[in-house]
Amino acid sequence: MPSPQLQPVAQAITHYENFPVASFLCPPHLRPAIAAIYHFARTADDLADEGDANASQRLSELGRYRADLIAVAAGQPHSGTWPQVYDPLAVVICHFKLPVNLLNDLLDAFEQDIRYTAEQRRYATDTELLDYCSRSANPVGRLLLHLYGISDEASLAQSDQICSALQLINFWQDVSVDVARGRWYPSQQAMAQWGVKEADLLPSSDSENARLLIAAYASTARALMQKGSQLACHIPGRAGWELRLVVQGGLRILDKIEALHFATWRERPKLSAWDVPVLLWRALWMRVPRQ
Repeated sequence: MPSPQLQPVAQAITHYENFPVASFLCPPHLRPAIAAIYHFARTADDLADEGDANASQRLSELGRYRADLIAVAAGQPHSGTWPQVYDPLAVVICHFKLPVNLLNDLLDAFEQDIRYTAEQRRYATDTELLDYCSRSANPVGRLLLHLYGISDEASLAQSDQICSALQLINFWQDVSVDVARGRWYPSQQAMAQWGVKEADLLPSSDSENARLLIAAYASTARALMQKGSQLACHIPGRAGWELRLVVQGGLRILDKIEALHFATWRERPKLSAWDVPVLLWRALWMRVPRQ
């Protein structure tokens, strides 16, 4: 059981894109630790993305945020700027021996997003895009596995597949949002392969080539998710059911992307309450694929 200090730190974090936070399916004794991790990630994401600060100011704030992480990881006091993040996180890092390098990876990804957006830089290849996913999403899954006491290489690899798939699904779901904000995640390599120009991903476009590009990306994300989904069937108890719903939520978004004929630069698909029975039914019938 966790230290009594952990009990009051559970937070109601509701908007970190790819992952549910301390839901009722999570093991109750881990909810405060999970909430502390998500609050760390959500606050960093807000520093990188919200408000009117320029790129230099955002990077400076994230630098101060990282300094607080380094301080609490070393058992030192933080600056006091984000006590709602670092008071609980310091307890969790100490109690669970949390791998701080994974938290640092998340900050690396946020800083990269700021720089790429400010410089209007594009990902040259899909390999570069997956490298970004390895720092923007995969650490969250690995941190949760650490809390669950799971550390074998096969499980870590499957977690990475699920998390990278979720990040990619988020990209192709949010094309209309990201392009409007100057963020471009389709790689130059893929756009050249499918003959897609940047203008093809603007709201007024009805480009067939752009549909083919998003369709190809969606297919890759689905295959990655299905490959990693074995993990949800191997983790016992509440954590396994939580992961089943995460997997099915991502796959359901892909269904909705397909229903839009992949034109997500014109409309953003999203889940609704009507999707909940579908997710529950699909989660119930998930099976471990035959080898």
